[in-house]
Amino acid sequence: MASSTAASSRLISKHTKSLFIYGTAWKKDHTTRLVKQALVAGFRSVDTAAQPRHYQENLVGQALREAYEEGIVKREDIYVQTKYTAPMGQDVNNMPYCPLDPLETQIRASVTSSLNNLRHKEGSEEDSFINCLLLHSPLPTIEETLQAWKTLEAYVPNKVGALGVSNVTLPILEAIYEHSNVKPSVVQNRFYQATSYDVPLRSFCLEHDIMYQSFWTLTGNPKLLRSQPVNTLGESAKVNKAIALYALVMDLDIVVLNGTTSTQHMGEDLAGIDKVRQWAKQSENETEWNQIRAEFTKHIKP
Repeated sequence: MASSTAASSRLISKHTKSLFIYGTAWKKDHTTRLVKQALVAGFRSVDTAAQPRHYQENLVGQALREAYEEGIVKREDIYVQTKYTAPMGQDVNNMPYCPLDPLETQIRASVTSSLNNLRHKEGSEEDSFINCLLLHSPLPTIEETLQAWKTLEAYVPNKVGALGVSNVTLPILEAIYEHSNVKPSVVQNRFYQATSYDVPLRSFCLEHDIMYQSFWTLTGNPKLLRSQPVNTLGESAKVNKAIALYALVMDLDIVVLNGTTSTQHMGEDLAGIDKVRQWAKQSENETEWNQIRAEFTKHIKP
C-alpha cells in the first residue's frame, strides 16, 4: 500500500461498513423486510425518524429486534440513528406528539416514542438506547432551535449517545456548536450543487470532528454521475458509475445514506466500495487514484 495515499484517503483508511448508513425513508410496509435484508447484506448503521409521514420507525425497531433474536447482528455492533421532526415536517393526522403542546413536551413525547420503537427487546424499554438523535431540521427561530437542543441534551449519555442536526446551514450549525453543552456529532444534509456541496460547512465539520452524512447522493447529482473522474474510476476499478460516485464522495470524509430497495444492490454496493478500496490501495494505482481524486474535487468546488 502507498502510505501517502492511505494517510490522506478516508476511503482507504476506513472500513467499508462504516461508510454507508441504510436509509429507511419511504419504505412503508416493506421496512422490516428491507432493514433485515440490509443487515444480512452487511450494513451496520441504520437511519430512521419519528416521522410517520416518511418513516416507519416502529418497523425499523421490529427488524432490529428480529435480527438480534436471530443472531444476524448484536446490538453493540449496530449504529441506530433517529430524529425529532417538528410539526411542520409531520403529517398533521399522524405524529408522535400533540402539536399544540409546548416544544419541550413535544420533544419528550417524540423521544419516548423512539425509545419504545427502537427498544432492544420486545416488551422492555430498560435497555433502549439510541446511538444518535438528530433534529430533523432547525426550528423556525434560532431561539427555538437552541431550546430544542437543550431538551435533547438531557438524554445524553444515558439514553442517547450523541446529537446531530439535519438540513442545516453553516450559521445555524455554528450557533448550535457555540451555545451547546453537548456538541453536535452529526450533520445530515443533501449533498448537491444547489448548496455548493456544503464546502464551507463540511470544512467546519472536519475541524470540529462532526460526521457529515449525505443523502440524495445519486438522485441529486446526475452531472457528477456522468463526470469524467467517475467514469475513469469506474473503468479502472471495474465498478459501475454509482459505486464510483459513492467511493469518491466517501473519500471526502462523507458517510453516505443508501436506501436501496434491491437486495442485490445492497450486497453489490458494499462489495463495490471494498473493490475500489482494494484497487486504490495498490501502489501501482496511486498516481491514477490521486489524479482522479483531484479532478473530482474540481467538480464540487463552490
